[in-house]
Amino acid sequence: MRRRWIVLGAVAILVGAASVVGFVKLRDDRSRFAQAVALAPESSARFNWTDWAGVRAELDADLTGSSSTDQLDEFLLEAFDRDLSSTTALSESAPTIHAELGFSPATIDWELFAQGERGAVVIMGLPESFDVDHLRASLKEVGFTEPDQADGVWLGGVDLLEGLDGPVTPELAALQIDEEEGLLFGSDNPGYLEARADAERGERDDGVAEVIDGVGEALTATAYTGEQACAALSMTEADATDRTRAAELVEQAGEVNPLTGFAIAGRPGGDVRVAMSFDTEDQARNNADSRSRLAVGPAPGQGGSFGERFSLGKVVAHGRTVTMELEPVDGAFVLSDLSHGPVLFATC
Repeated sequence: MRRRWIVLGAVAILVGAASVVGFVKLRDDRSRFAQAVALAPESSARFNWTDWAGVRAELDADLTGSSSTDQLDEFLLEAFDRDLSSTTALSESAPTIHAELGFSPATIDWELFAQGERGAVVIMGLPESFDVDHLRASLKEVGFTEPDQADGVWLGGVDLLEGLDGPVTPELAALQIDEEEGLLFGSDNPGYLEARADAERGERDDGVAEVIDGVGEALTATAYTGEQACAALSMTEADATDRTRAAELVEQAGEVNPLTGFAIAGRPGGDVRVAMSFDTEDQARNNADSRSRLAVGPAPGQGGSFGERFSLGKVVAHGRTVTMELEPVDGAFVLSDLSHGPVLFATC
């Protein structure tokens, strides 16, 4: 499959040659984020994306598999300070898996953490230069049970992970290597990995796909289905006073319709883009106006105002999707603050 797909190294939407090495293309016009989400289980409702190759390029970090854990820690601290690591499932695990399992944010191309009611999976893209034989040897050495087939599930378990030298997320208790496609999958449920290939989202045409296309190339991002967004970003998490204030602001803003998808992404250069999808194009046009008003006012539930966090730039309704450009105020953690609720301008 890898030989039949095309790696585009010179297309303007890509963040740079270093960030595309080893990644296969599902379609020429889809972002890396969109390509990764197509591999996630169709039951997934939340998607956390980190383009580690892009983050390393953004921070001018020269890391390899032989880099020290101190160098990796310094990189992760700088990524945190730049709000480029809030979406990863690997941050606390990074030093341990770097030293003992043979992969980490220092060496993988990208990471997608997909969650749903049926389970969770972390999907990692491996560069062409990645030493898969070393990965297999490392897994054997620490005690993972090798599968009978090359693309089978390596069984570790939480007890094995707890016996390593540092913390490791349970999502790496079972691993699956797809060497031909350059992919590594992890989950706390081996059965979930075994069934994963038969339940991929693929190139679906839904609200999630629309907002992921809307944010474009992203260094870090979170996306929700509409139903999940309306729960995770809901003002119901705010206290009674903030809920009352929010209801007043929504009424003053104009028509506000339920979301069919929501995404917020940190992009190269530091700006943030939000995308929201709706049932119809008319709703998108109306909500471009109403949610713009909400995004420049008070932020009940978050505290203070949105203007203390970012300057609102261009807001565009395209088809059923609205995109907002946000320029973070110095020192503001816009993506990590607004990727969970309550968020007034993402209210349903």
